[in-house]
Amino acid sequence: MTEASLSHAVTRVVSFYENLTPTAVARIAEIYAPQASFRDPFNEVRGVAAIQDIFERMFVHLTDCRFHILDTVVDAHGALLVWDFEFRIRKYNPDTRQTIHGSSHLRFDAAGRVIYHRDYWDAAEELYAKLPLLGPVMRWLKRRLR
Repeated sequence: MTEASLSHAVTRVVSFYENLTPTAVARIAEIYAPQASFRDPFNEVRGVAAIQDIFERMFVHLTDCRFHILDTVVDAHGALLVWDFEFRIRKYNPDTRQTIHGSSHLRFDAAGRVIYHRDYWDAAEELYAKLPLLGPVMRWLKRRLR
């Protein structure tokens, strides 16, 4: 993959995520290769259909979802995206906007589609600590382990 084609592929992925909607999820095969792998703290799947299912379920449980790509680092092997993901949980405190800070490591195939996607974010700090029953326990554990 040339530097220009890799740059174009990264730009497409950034645009896809920054404009992600329930309707846009149907276009995920334009971004991901057929046998792409995707992993985050809750999922580990392979294939476009499985990746698409993750994002479809996300929109069932969350509302006002928005990725803000803060930084990109690109080299000959792929890209690293640093992002904030803002959302509201439909059934839990829907008036409160939540934010998760994380990053995505991406690798691309020769056609410029994502073949490897690994998300890194701290589920304990970014999500569990904000929940009413788990939050106090997580904060107590964090203080005890210091």
